[in-house]
Amino acid sequence: MLHNGFYDVFAPMETPRLRIRKLGIGDAEDIFAFSQNPEVSRFVLWDAHRSIADSRSMVRGALRAYRMGEPASLAIELRETGRVVGTIGFVWIDDEHNCAEIGYSLAQEYWGRGLMTEALRAMLEFAFVRLHLNRVEAMFDVRNRASGRVMEKCGMRREGLLRQKLYNKGEYVDVEIWAILARDRR
Repeated sequence: MLHNGFYDVFAPMETPRLRIRKLGIGDAEDIFAFSQNPEVSRFVLWDAHRSIADSRSMVRGALRAYRMGEPASLAIELRETGRVVGTIGFVWIDDEHNCAEIGYSLAQEYWGRGLMTEALRAMLEFAFVRLHLNRVEAMFDVRNRASGRVMEKCGMRREGLLRQKLYNKGEYVDVEIWAILARDRR
């Protein structure tokens, strides 16, 4: 299966507490509410949003990617309130090797409640069942151990340390790479 263009047929996914769906321009205010927090952006490759315009630009970039069939972030919406409290999505998808990298972020007020674990489990199910991927990997800054715990709870395995892999916010950072294979889920 070719994975380019899967956003054309992507249907929202629901978990007990969340709805994972495409972003829309109306989500910019919710995104700004959590993306302006420097703690949320501390260990990721994007900077804290300084204005609602930054959040609108991020959403427009995702909408463009959807149209082009390229990987992009999806909204993590609380089913109870309809509020977008995070994003999750593929960083890249390799059709030749049936693998992808996934990334995510979550509003600080929702950390430690299992929401990201719930969202990642749903995305992994989508990756293996709907997209028929063989491997999904993720990386995190070693200072962000909570992200590694999310990966571990979802059945991902630590594969190694990549020393000074990324240059982020003025410094080289070490990252751990974690992955899960389709066969690991059986």
